[in-house]
Amino acid sequence: MAGLRLGPLLRYTDGSCATVWVESDRPCTAEVRCADGASGTSRTFQIAGHHYALVAVSGLTPGTATEYEVLLDGARVWPPPDSRFPPSVIASSPADAGTRIAFGSCRWAAPPAGGHDPVGPDALDTLSARIAADPEAARPDVLLLLGDQVYADEVSDATRRWISGRRDLADPPGDQVADYEEYTRLYYESWLDPEVRWLLSTVPSCMIFDDHDVIDDWNTSEAWLADMRATDWWRERLLSGLMSYWVYQQLGNLSPAELATDPLYAAVRDTPDGTDVLRTFAARTDADPSSVRWSYRRDFGRVRLLMVDSRAARVLKENRRAMLDPGEAAWLREQILDGRGGGAEAGAGTSGHTEAGAGTSGRTEAGAGDGRAEEARVGEPEGAYDHLLIGTSLPWLLPHLVHDVEAWNAAMCAGERGARWARLGERIRRGADLEHWSAFPSSFDALADLIAEAGTGPGAPATVSVLSGDVHHAYVAEPSWPGRAPDAHVAQLTCSPVHNSVPLSIRLGFRFGWSAWARALGRRVARHGRCAEPAVGWRKTGGPWFGNQIMTLTLRGRSARLRLEQARAERDGTTALRVITDRELA
Repeated sequence: MAGLRLGPLLRYTDGSCATVWVESDRPCTAEVRCADGASGTSRTFQIAGHHYALVAVSGLTPGTATEYEVLLDGARVWPPPDSRFPPSVIASSPADAGTRIAFGSCRWAAPPAGGHDPVGPDALDTLSARIAADPEAARPDVLLLLGDQVYADEVSDATRRWISGRRDLADPPGDQVADYEEYTRLYYESWLDPEVRWLLSTVPSCMIFDDHDVIDDWNTSEAWLADMRATDWWRERLLSGLMSYWVYQQLGNLSPAELATDPLYAAVRDTPDGTDVLRTFAARTDADPSSVRWSYRRDFGRVRLLMVDSRAARVLKENRRAMLDPGEAAWLREQILDGRGGGAEAGAGTSGHTEAGAGTSGRTEAGAGDGRAEEARVGEPEGAYDHLLIGTSLPWLLPHLVHDVEAWNAAMCAGERGARWARLGERIRRGADLEHWSAFPSSFDALADLIAEAGTGPGAPATVSVLSGDVHHAYVAEPSWPGRAPDAHVAQLTCSPVHNSVPLSIRLGFRFGWSAWARALGRRVARHGRCAEPAVGWRKTGGPWFGNQIMTLTLRGRSARLRLEQARAERDGTTALRVITDRELA
């Protein structure tokens, strides 16, 4: 009898259809059967000796919730007979309930030893416990995981012992992940956590990678990449990271319609063992990152989400560095302007990128999403959406000192002060992780201009929010444009970590980084680099907050409300989410 090795994960939902991801322990037929009669089946495909299925479920009724079960070769494997959790459901909220989007990043999943968690309570575990305690209460309509879902370069003691049983840790890459099999161990450790397993089975999720999904500071610079390619272990690490990301994270980001026309997905499923097919794809991605798009679009009624790859899509040539390659930048612009006039029609915008499973463009068709619609503003032109969310693992707006140092460093590395400063700049860039949007000044300004354009004029959304993680603290920053003010409320919303350490040095550094003293120091540093003024100014309007935390946006009509909650240990040994801030954005 086939067994359920991992999952189920409820991934895509739009009210009428959904996808559910599973890993089994042998080839089989996976079936999802809902209480309301909706269902779907899929035969497993094989990668590196592991067996997976992404089941497309059709026949759902918008605005309802239905319990579901998973069967493998006709035998029920989910929910487990001894489950202490409520039934898993596929749900979409009624239109008047709005859309609730929870997000965060950076989840180090090592289980606590002896009941003590050295990095504090896990925000996802705590969210899961709250939902399970009151299944009828409001819950997120979707969970956005904005990078570092696994840590390939910082494994737990248990995983280190397991790796040492496979190979000698004295050989590179030592106690870091080396291949696909070791990546699967990271996902088991993270997603077999009982609370997280149930949460991901009942709350839809969208994911995008960041550096630790592959390695710290992934694609920092051209020189960094050359050094990594000179090692004898990097290629296997990268190909395994991309392959496992496609299987465990990226496939579920796509809609059933996109999957039906995806050539890589078809090729993997059409062969008894898809390992070589997927490995060839990953190798092509490494050779030409611009040939593949990992970014994607999701529409939730009148809410548009664009999840942007800010790691693999970089241009690293020092004289033309960019966060997004030209095709990726064009795609982002097309998706933002789609339906606003001057943008591409839905379904366009490939910009020469291969649609081979690294996403078609990741879009749903225009007007798709969860089947909900909100009324337009009375007397005003109706735009394509009321709220625009740009998910990028790396924050666009940082503390001013950090921004100025990154801009200065980019100038030094580009040779603004000569070869000696360029060599020093490269060492500083790697040592201090200077690789956010501000380290790509032209990309920073281009995103500022695009956001201003999207948020201005007839049909402009009520809000434009840039959702990010990475920096192990949370804050709200609001930009301002010289000489103009967008009609939309624009904000950088940063939330990190979900479960990781926040050393005192980080707390002190970022608190200082937001101060007036730091801002003055940053200006002096920028002048040394002969850095141009950024296209926008900004100010911090909330935070910094430190801890294991999660943010939730509630979007209803033209209104937006933000809540930040932190996981706290209670005296009775339980954990709870405590509200840190709860405010209206629009």
